[in-house]
Amino acid sequence: MAATLRIVNGKLYDPINNIDGKVQDICIEDGRIVDSVSDDATRIDAQGMVVMPGGVDIHCHIAGPKVNAARKLQPEDHRRDPHPGTPFTRSGTGGTVPSTFATGYRYATLGYTTAMEAAVTPIGARHTLEEFHDTPIIDKGFYVLLGNNIFLQNLLREGRKEEFRQAVAWWVNSTKAYTVKLVNPGGDEPWKGKKNSNVSNIDEKFDGLSPRQIIEAFITTVNDMGFPHPAHIHCNNLGHSGNYKTTLETMRTAGDQRAHLAHIQFHSYGGELGKNPDSKAAEIIEYVNTHPNITCDVGQVMFGKATIMTADAPLAYVLRGLTNSKWVNVDTECESGCGILPFSYQEHIYMHTLQWAIGLELFLMSKDPWRVILSTDHPNGGSFMLYPKLIKLLMDRGFRQEEISRVNQKAIAKTALNDLDREYTLYEITIITRAGPAKALGLKHKGHLGPGADADITIYDEMDDKEMMFNAPRYVIKSGKAIIANHEFCGDHDGKILHITPAYDEKIEEVVQPFFENYYTIEFDNYAVSDSYLHDHEIVPTANDR
Repeated sequence: MAATLRIVNGKLYDPINNIDGKVQDICIEDGRIVDSVSDDATRIDAQGMVVMPGGVDIHCHIAGPKVNAARKLQPEDHRRDPHPGTPFTRSGTGGTVPSTFATGYRYATLGYTTAMEAAVTPIGARHTLEEFHDTPIIDKGFYVLLGNNIFLQNLLREGRKEEFRQAVAWWVNSTKAYTVKLVNPGGDEPWKGKKNSNVSNIDEKFDGLSPRQIIEAFITTVNDMGFPHPAHIHCNNLGHSGNYKTTLETMRTAGDQRAHLAHIQFHSYGGELGKNPDSKAAEIIEYVNTHPNITCDVGQVMFGKATIMTADAPLAYVLRGLTNSKWVNVDTECESGCGILPFSYQEHIYMHTLQWAIGLELFLMSKDPWRVILSTDHPNGGSFMLYPKLIKLLMDRGFRQEEISRVNQKAIAKTALNDLDREYTLYEITIITRAGPAKALGLKHKGHLGPGADADITIYDEMDDKEMMFNAPRYVIKSGKAIIANHEFCGDHDGKILHITPAYDEKIEEVVQPFFENYYTIEFDNYAVSDSYLHDHEIVPTANDR
């Protein structure tokens, strides 16, 4: 399609510019939205259609070593779901963890044009960037895992705050990341070094350092440096009964500083440890509602197949014991942990229904949709391909009640879901899928349709059935180029990689580089292990290695 384009007669939803269903033209030139174009510009007549900015996924897992491990763990998943090529696109495979090609194309078929990979170890960054180059259409970036980085924890123990600050900037710059990610901060080393132990509250210390100290240091550092997106935090105690207290304490640790809490549904459980949890969505969302410095994505559970994929290694180990399914755990140069296993959420199971219901409670009790953002923590809570069904659950109370009637009623009784009548509007859906995540990420050229914005645009046929509507956009335009027209692919696009370059004092390399020079690997009975690790740990081969 030509470099200049005019979309006419469409009903626009653009919350950043306060446009709520207004019929208005959009002009595009050289990949950007502009005030006007020449009369000979190519036209798209969007009569009877809804025009929105391209979708922005603030939290997903789509690239990097852990994602490839998850792909290899489930060959049967890919055999069942091939992704055929077209004259304009390449082939791939789907399932809960699609291949690189299929990931980009399937996001596009939902109207999404930007996605942020939520957890990459520093040593896995180059691999991730290579996969990004192989993931078509969408723009993408990643958050670098630093919350369980031993070197940074040692700096905190020694009170070397300025060197800590500079080292964080060095890591973000060197890896080409977008911001910092914390996962179960302070929890991986106890699990690896002390027979599967973990931290259970954020003031519990391991070798003299508590999760609260780690969380506070990263929140302060990221805010002081002015990163566009705050520290992205996966709280301690994910999935455990009573963990809402940990979540509240994590948010309180931020004070009035910016913080983003990831997949907050998984951190909103009451009850006693070892017993069935109940919902504490009301307590969690009340805090979020009254503290504008906090943003979160929900991490909605959707019934069906999923893949647990998390740097919270202790959690994956626990789930492996519950499911007796395939499981793999990876430790990458002591930078973090990673547990992966196939999973399935089932309507009749108490815990799975509770998780599903809590996510919906958080959405429906939110007073500020700009700060409570749609996600399934793909593929942990379910595939991103289920976003249209999730949107229908939020917009259609009748459909939601039908779904409620089919699930575990004992779990529903522990929630307020039956009493929530709210139905999201198209304006609010545009916020939680586009404008809100773009704002939370500080992406000023995305999530809106005003002049200067990236020409990332989705045009949907307006339908009563919102799942069907959001499943099949009529047009998808990426950087001013038509990728989908009349529901069919008509082009391809590489997409950009989103990263920041924070300033740091180059003297920090005098501190950081010796750490790497002494952190070489040696061969030990066919195991590649760190020399420093050997001083404190016994290397025991598994049965398959003997």
